[in-house]
Amino acid sequence: MMIRWPLLLCLASMQSSCVQGPAVVPNRIISNNPCIDAILAKIADPAQIGGVSAWSHQADGASASLNWARQFGAVSADAESIIAARPKLVLTGNLASSGTNDALKRAAIPVAAFGVPASIAESVDQVKEVANVIDRAEQGFQLAADLTNATRQSADTGKSAIIWQASGFVPGKGTLQDEMLARAGYRNASAQFGLGQWDQLPLETLMRSPPDIIFVSSTAAGEDARALTLRNRLLGKLGKRVRVVPFPDRLLLCGGPSMIEAMARFRSAGA
Repeated sequence: MMIRWPLLLCLASMQSSCVQGPAVVPNRIISNNPCIDAILAKIADPAQIGGVSAWSHQADGASASLNWARQFGAVSADAESIIAARPKLVLTGNLASSGTNDALKRAAIPVAAFGVPASIAESVDQVKEVANVIDRAEQGFQLAADLTNATRQSADTGKSAIIWQASGFVPGKGTLQDEMLARAGYRNASAQFGLGQWDQLPLETLMRSPPDIIFVSSTAAGEDARALTLRNRLLGKLGKRVRVVPFPDRLLLCGGPSMIEAMARFRSAGA
């Protein structure tokens, strides 16, 4: 998925095809949420896990390491596939598709559902919640401490910045990404364009009044790849007054562990 938060929510209504790989192991924990997979990659004992989200087997949909995810069987989003795996516990999003969570409960399968964190604090709390559910509280506490340290407030850089994804989507005020930019010492330039939480910003508008730094998608596929190449070529015409920084979309899919690398990239761009 070239995945932005709005599209990540929409994915709850889609089924994903499984990728060839190891079989799902019954009577273990299964996750059908790529953001939860990323947390499990950092805190879970591999022996606890029976399967992970099929999205985590796809390079453009993974927040966890592909090498980690592909150790485990891939699970589709539909209830039938999950029930067939006979899990001891399912970790899922609270927007699972077409009543999936309800179907799992009717099948007497324990379910722990998690929302989409809207802030750094919510993301840190979610790590602790997942850790408690899988009896890895100590590991969760350590990861939460790492996230807190990685997202500490930096000195004001005096620079404006914007995250400009493929198709021109921009995270604005009230998003997790906006908070991370602020913690890295930037002023989110989305406000100067009058954008909401998630709005599209046309290339022409961006080039007329560019911020100091533009974090732009570094990957795309198919038609999007050609469009991305053209956009980057045009952005290059802004010259040295604007820094255009390639930024992997996978770092914007979730909060959790992804924030550590995202914050490091934000800070290095302003150094």
